[in-house]
Amino acid sequence: MANTTFSGPIRSEGGFTTVSKNATTGAFTTQSSIDSSGIASFDANKMPVEAGTGITGGTGTIYRSSVMRSGGIITTRILIDLTGLRSTASGDIIGVNGTSNVCHIGQITAARNGTILTGSMECFEAPAGGDPDINVHSATEGTGVEDGAISSLTETLLVNAGDATLGSKVFFTALPAADEFLYLTLGDTTDADYTAGKLLIELMGYEA
Repeated sequence: MANTTFSGPIRSEGGFTTVSKNATTGAFTTQSSIDSSGIASFDANKMPVEAGTGITGGTGTIYRSSVMRSGGIITTRILIDLTGLRSTASGDIIGVNGTSNVCHIGQITAARNGTILTGSMECFEAPAGGDPDINVHSATEGTGVEDGAISSLTETLLVNAGDATLGSKVFFTALPAADEFLYLTLGDTTDADYTAGKLLIELMGYEA
């Protein structure tokens, strides 16, 4: 419970549970509580299906997701440090070197992420070690693995980004459909592990 003491006129709000007046000073005291389950328009969640272990199992790799609903707008963010993942050849999927574990970076669903209207990828630390030419694809399958060709899946190129550099930001030219999985893929060939590289992928959707 939170107590707020003030003087002067007030109006009662739905969030107040009690309002009382001090008999000596004339000050009003309100007691109210905020229950997160009652804030329908501000609901923070993760992706419905987060990245596969072919991503999260990387040494030094960081993956976090956030889905935030504010009014009718739904913002999905994926923050990733590429350290510990592997780049191989153009058109291949990025993931932990040699793993047979799936390497998608999350699944989009209409129920959680809404209907996607826009997307972007921003670079906060330039990739090093592995190749900096990193693209984003979506695919109907969630089975893609590191060093596998994205073309082996039923896929869509969302952004042909070119080399990621500090401060670069690219906007999606295509959008993932409901229930599709997202992948980081290569636009060029460098067979090496990433030692640096921080990316933020942001998708904006709306309630249908």
